[in-house]
Amino acid sequence: MTTQSLQVVVLAAGQGKRMNSRLPKVPHPLGGRPMLLHILESARRLAPSRLAVVIGHGGETVAKRLEAPDVAWAVQDRQLGTGHAVMQALPKLDPAGVILILYGDVPRIATGTMRSLVDAAAENQLALLTQDLDDPRGMGRIVRDASGRVTKIVEERDATEAERAIREINTGIMAVPFAKLSTWLAGLGNDNAQGEYYLTDIVAAAVAERFPVAVRQPQSSTECLGVNSKRELARVERLLQLDRAHALLDAGVTLADPARIDVRGELTCGKDVHIDVNCVFEGKVALGEGVTIGANCILRDVTVGDGTEIRPFSLLEEASVGANAKIGPYARLRPGTELAEDVHIGNFVEVKASAIAARSKVNHLSYIGDSTVGQDVNVGAGTITCNYDGAHKHRTVIGDRVHIGSDVQLVAPVTIGDGADIGAGTTVFKDAPAGELTLNPKSQVTKPGWKRPEKKK
Repeated sequence: MTTQSLQVVVLAAGQGKRMNSRLPKVPHPLGGRPMLLHILESARRLAPSRLAVVIGHGGETVAKRLEAPDVAWAVQDRQLGTGHAVMQALPKLDPAGVILILYGDVPRIATGTMRSLVDAAAENQLALLTQDLDDPRGMGRIVRDASGRVTKIVEERDATEAERAIREINTGIMAVPFAKLSTWLAGLGNDNAQGEYYLTDIVAAAVAERFPVAVRQPQSSTECLGVNSKRELARVERLLQLDRAHALLDAGVTLADPARIDVRGELTCGKDVHIDVNCVFEGKVALGEGVTIGANCILRDVTVGDGTEIRPFSLLEEASVGANAKIGPYARLRPGTELAEDVHIGNFVEVKASAIAARSKVNHLSYIGDSTVGQDVNVGAGTITCNYDGAHKHRTVIGDRVHIGSDVQLVAPVTIGDGADIGAGTTVFKDAPAGELTLNPKSQVTKPGWKRPEKKK
């Protein structure tokens, strides 16, 4: 069918009481993004002409948290059932084509599954997505006649004992020609245990008109799992992360354990990337060819050049790392860090808003902030840039081939010229000239006969 004749409605008005949270259900994070965004992204793959979302409890919070300019928001002020929810969306739609109805708390529905429903409805049918479950408790049952044709959907609260024994359940996801949907919704009643207008009652209306009812099954057994509690959210999170791990494996990435990786954004990898256990990737992360990520690292909005090694327990955020660099272990790259090729950032080193040129090394226990560091620089252990005067940040500039001894304080704003040496323990508060040794004069005194104090017994 053409995209112009497809429209999507996402039902997301539920309060989610079992989540035990002040936050409405669908903005809860899944894979690093609000849960509702996952189903919207899936729906967009079908290129619908209209995309409407029905919100209710906490609706303003939901709309505000999502940047979705292509969404038409419909409000269900009173929770009167799924049929009533879809009624609120009808004014947002064109009165033509096929309507695909999805749920904001069923975030893993596959594109192929949705497309099969849409294609069936395009042939002037009511298309239902059903599934056979070993334990169908709590779900609406698909009732069929002796010839196997669907006759109705019955909610468990309203079902007989025989109907509760049915294992084929209604997922709630369906595709319907608009003209039929609007007519059937107008005829819904609420004579049931909940006093609600059930969307599922349109099946009986279709059967009464002898309108064809088609049934489709999901591509996988878990894609229709809904989220109604934090426990179910955690289960779907693991399934989502396993989906992403399998995609990485299929692309040639080596994962030490596919069950121990979290991709909470977009991760792209070159060939021969190796990722150890318990690594977290947030935002947009791009890893070049041959990159190695050690265990327990966190990378957030980072690009990493070919052949670079990120050693265990390192945190990188909003940073750029060149090729063949070595970072960590226990290193932190803060926002605004730009490292060139062959740079070494060692254990317990923090770099913030600084550019470090090729082959320079900051290997031990140092802080480099608001700095420009040249090529072939060696920064000794315990060195810090004193970049903050209590009100403003100031910049440190270190030229090429500078050697900085241990325990040095560079009090910004200050410039260290090319080829300079800074003696150990020096506090540099004036510019240091190129090619010279700069240090603070010191003397060493030995006191003969010194006795160390002892504790009284």
